[in-house]
Amino acid sequence: MMEKCKFIQVNSPEQGADQFYHLIKEELENDRLHVLGLATGSTMIPVYKKLTESALDFSNVTTFNLDEYVGLPASSPNSYAYFMKDNLFNKKTFKETNIPDGMASDLDTECARYEAALQNAKLDIQLLGVGENGHIAFNEPGTPADSATHVATLTESTLGVNSQYFENDEKIPETALTMGIASILSAKKLVLLAFGEKKRPALMKVLEGKVDKDWTITYLLQHDDVTIITDLDLK
Repeated sequence: MMEKCKFIQVNSPEQGADQFYHLIKEELENDRLHVLGLATGSTMIPVYKKLTESALDFSNVTTFNLDEYVGLPASSPNSYAYFMKDNLFNKKTFKETNIPDGMASDLDTECARYEAALQNAKLDIQLLGVGENGHIAFNEPGTPADSATHVATLTESTLGVNSQYFENDEKIPETALTMGIASILSAKKLVLLAFGEKKRPALMKVLEGKVDKDWTITYLLQHDDVTIITDLDLK
């Protein structure tokens, strides 16, 4: 399965952003990018900086974000809706942008609505990061391979890591809406960025070449087109 995962080693997150930019540029120029899955977190900041400073035209591209915290309004600086506007959507024009509604009165209905929209649109590329415990999106250890968009309960590990980014002493929510594993694997192409030593254990699990549900990043091994961009020497 490993031959389906292409690893690109770079020297810095900024070089990683350059790699993603060139990949996206090629897909746009060849009319292969109409629906783009996006991610959040500090890993993505240089990526979105590179895209916003570029001349790339996204006016015919529809986006879908991986996840959103439950109970945070889009106006909260800690919400992913706010993050995306601040880092990308206020600076680049897209055809349409989609983020799960963490304020929905019926979360299960919102998950079903989001998944249906996602499958109707059909992702061309999904951008991914990875958590220190190997999670992709908010698919924590043990999430099944056939999971669609769902309400996820965040682990202590994830809460601990993500709480450092919370402003104004707002408490980090313990649940989030997230694309599932099957949702992510439905994309034609997957691109994962991972920088820093804390991400090494997760990438080493991928290199082992077998799916382990306790490291949801390893589900990428079931996909035919995966590119992993990292500043780690994994040899």
